[in-house]
Amino acid sequence: MGGELKTVGEALIDILEANGVDTVFGIPGVHTVELYRGLAASKIRHITPRHEQGAGFMADGYARVSGKPGVCLLITGPGLTNAITAMAQAQQDSVPLLVISGVNVRSSLGQGRGRLHELPDQHAMMASLTLMSHTLLDPADLPAVMARAFTILRSGRPGPVHIEIPIDVMSMKVHLPRLVSSPALLPRANLAGVLDLAERCQRARKPVILCGGGAVSATSTVETLAERLDAPVVTTVNARGMLPGHPLSVPASPSLKAVRKLIAEADLVLALGTQMGQTDYDMYVDDGFPELETLVRVDIDATQLARGPNAAISILSSVTSLVDDLLTEMCEERTANGGADRAAAARAAAHAELTDKMRAEISILETIRDTLPGAIIVGDSTQAVYAGNLYFEADRPHGWFNSATGYGALGYAAPASVGASLAEPETQIVCLTGDGGLQFSLAEIGSAKDAGARVIFLVWNNDGYQEIETYMIEQGITPEGVKPSAPDFLKIAEAYCISAMRLAHVDDLPAALRRARDGGGLALIEIHEQNTVGITA
Repeated sequence: MGGELKTVGEALIDILEANGVDTVFGIPGVHTVELYRGLAASKIRHITPRHEQGAGFMADGYARVSGKPGVCLLITGPGLTNAITAMAQAQQDSVPLLVISGVNVRSSLGQGRGRLHELPDQHAMMASLTLMSHTLLDPADLPAVMARAFTILRSGRPGPVHIEIPIDVMSMKVHLPRLVSSPALLPRANLAGVLDLAERCQRARKPVILCGGGAVSATSTVETLAERLDAPVVTTVNARGMLPGHPLSVPASPSLKAVRKLIAEADLVLALGTQMGQTDYDMYVDDGFPELETLVRVDIDATQLARGPNAAISILSSVTSLVDDLLTEMCEERTANGGADRAAAARAAAHAELTDKMRAEISILETIRDTLPGAIIVGDSTQAVYAGNLYFEADRPHGWFNSATGYGALGYAAPASVGASLAEPETQIVCLTGDGGLQFSLAEIGSAKDAGARVIFLVWNNDGYQEIETYMIEQGITPEGVKPSAPDFLKIAEAYCISAMRLAHVDDLPAALRRARDGGGLALIEIHEQNTVGITA
């Protein structure tokens, strides 16, 4: 057999490099050290979080911003199970994660003999939430398994992929063939479907475009399409920033009545790369999203198209190729459909629908955006983020994302912000997190320091889980368990040798943000709902 002879661990690193991987996240252990054998000599940077869940969230943030799969190296057992929450968040939000873990020696699998870090069936557990889970029993299979993994990550709806390598296989030798990057095999609509859609578009007089995270890579052509149709563009949370400041942009949730009215009145609703899931389209679980007779869905995942809502046409295609093909078949003349006026009316009505508290919180988000142009705001599940998900316009694609959608994990923002910074080292990242959520991953402030990340940790302190406390009161339940004490976050930052300040007045925020940015981009700023003057309307 031809090819260079290397250990499985060394070959793995070579394969990762050949597929464009430049960063991996993990905590080495005795169950993975052989996977690290070739790492120091490679061009791949290793980032060490304080917890494996942090590794998964870092990889998630890195993947969202870079567009490349985020990669984790994790030990068997607790290392892998610690990362399951992050993998589930990635599965819900269609984020490509490659998780490579160890597993005990082949002869012990399924035996239940009390091996260190043993699980009854690690592969079966991971198969339930991944696009692919594979146990590498034969070292010769490594190149083919990795090729399949990267093709899956780059083709169809993204999500987590898991490969486990038994400890005894890691040090075995494998002949490594000439390496090439695995291809992306993306579906494309047939010509008949494109022509049908082009005709519907040109007939429409009140079209609306819905954009999800799957449309972000086609931002420029979607803008061209929207202008040609004179169609308002409603962006879900993961698509915010696609058309910043554009007259056709409606950066508001389809859970709001005003946005639903805009959609219901349309004679063509073109849904591009959006799951149309509850956390975007029915946040209040009132079943109020309208049934649409003129809905056209475009998605990269046939299974998702089959899940509903029902559409007049379902088109299996990447958004990029569909919009390219559609523009080719449509006339270039722009149609006057009153799109800008319809979009402006929807924006105004949606904003008016919010509470005074939400509008005050959104104003602070806008202050961050306007003070730090081009910054990326990474959010946790906290009140200001909930308000922004309802109504906030980032000034760039991937400029706003958070864990308050889909899986809804707490502790996401701090490590994901580190990953985002590593994907775009010159970009300022703002980690918007609550006092409760930050304590899930507080130690990742140290990871940011170690990695040289440009992250401003903006802590929204409301003395506990205020969103849950409010909900319990509204339901007539006496609040319990919603007041976990918080440390002095400024002292925590000081302990990590990171500058920090607590705002006395909300008007001090722009100066604090600029000072943090100009001081190297790593800092902590605390806003307290009760003690920071001007924080509430």
